[in-house]
Amino acid sequence: MARKPLQFQLNGRHQAVFTDDGQNLLDLLRRGVGDLTPKYGCGQGTCGTCTVLIDGEPHLSCLTLAETVDGRQITTTAGLAEGAELHPLQTAFMDNFAAQCGYCTPGMLLAAKALLDRNPSPTREEVVEAISGNICRCTGYEPIINAILDAAGRRNQRRYG
Repeated sequence: MARKPLQFQLNGRHQAVFTDDGQNLLDLLRRGVGDLTPKYGCGQGTCGTCTVLIDGEPHLSCLTLAETVDGRQITTTAGLAEGAELHPLQTAFMDNFAAQCGYCTPGMLLAAKALLDRNPSPTREEVVEAISGNICRCTGYEPIINAILDAAGRRNQRRYG
């Protein structure tokens, strides 16, 4: 296997690493650079727990070849908070009891962030569609949907009020 140099931005910080042919992004993030926030779930792209943002769009890191992120921006849940200040989505998830076991939470947060970045005032149906690739076994989805709508409402209040 040939090792390839790779450079990208991870949560705003420059990364220069080597990747092996066929290595997936999830493995590179977890083992290569030590970001453990993307979770390993199914390894087949069906659960969404490994979701990361690449240039602002959600991608399943278990199915993404690491070499495809050269020169790109990657955001994981570790990049949401600014210091001790949580991202509004993280606060809304806490306030709405949207995490029980928490395993799906990183993927849900990033899918929600991508939605709110492109549509600051989504309908309930748009929220449901945005998180449809993320499986949660604990919450029944209602608290998650409510949290995303709550975060959107808070964001819009700050912008207009």
